Amino acid sequence: MRIKMLAAAILLAGVPAQILASPAANTTATAELTAEQKAYVARMKALLDSLHPRTGDVPIGNANATLHLGEDYYFLPAEEAKKVLVEGWGNPPDAVGGVLGLVFPKGKTFLDDSWGAVVTYEATGYVSDKDAKTEDYDALLRDIQESEKADNEERTKAGYAARHLVGWAQQPSYNPADHSLIWARDIRFSGSDVDALNYDVRLLGRHGVLSLNMVASMPQLAEVRTAAAAFGKAASFDVGSRYADYDSSKDKTAEFGLAGLVAAGAGVAAAKKVGLLGAILLFGKKFLAIFIAAIAGGLAWVRRKFSRSGEEG
Repeated sequence: MRIKMLAAAILLAGVPAQILASPAANTTATAELTAEQKAYVARMKALLDSLHPRTGDVPIGNANATLHLGEDYYFLPAEEAKKVLVEGWGNPPDAVGGVLGLVFPKGKTFLDDSWGAVVTYEATGYVSDKDAKTEDYDALLRDIQESEKADNEERTKAGYAARHLVGWAQQPSYNPADHSLIWARDIRFSGSDVDALNYDVRLLGRHGVLSLNMVASMPQLAEVRTAAAAFGKAASFDVGSRYADYDSSKDKTAEFGLAGLVAAGAGVAAAKKVGLLGAILLFGKKFLAIFIAAIAGGLAWVRRKFSRSGEEG
């Protein structure tokens, strides 16, 4: 984990969650904060006030797709999403370059202990689902776990916490009706007392894959599993870019299948181990970014933990 993320966690110590959500809500508690904590609260309040959430149908132009959010969710556009990921959740700026937006459930913000979905798109080409029924995801899990040493060496050199894929929080499952692939990972980071939950919702299209990466922590598994089942249906590709619109005579085809998408989200070493050179060339360093977002999602838990400790003390 980078130093700035540790600093953010330390800074949150003793800051009650209700103050972060509304600094004016508890003037007595606010007065007891250190000058540094007050400054942090002011920055978070300013960031929250600067956002312009959107509901209803939101076009994702880069992907030729639309998020049908209704009033149940809201969307933050790319630049505001990046500000939340960097300034609010402590991610390094070079990790959020491909982010197209963030989605939160109605009534929740980046300051709450709730999931947030990072929206990205990769022009992979058409990803074939012909092997959907024969993919061995248990074997893939073992391959990913065996590759962790190499990935973690790179991560620690870059200043990030080592990570361990404990197992599937939900084994990858493919829905041929809407061409969506959903899986969830229980991820343990060194130095963290709570496991991260990385819930991936991928929608396959004619030219690429739309990713709705739901960031949370393992204690929220039941809540996020239910949310993923509903939220995953909120996205669709526009006419002409749908999976069914694929034309084999002229469209680009990805060099990997569904297992490749899962392995790609796990890291470069894992992709190499299962021979997914096409995935490596396509995704490159972006492997790292999704996990950074996953770490950041744990900050809400850190805030709650330290707040609770302060109250008990």
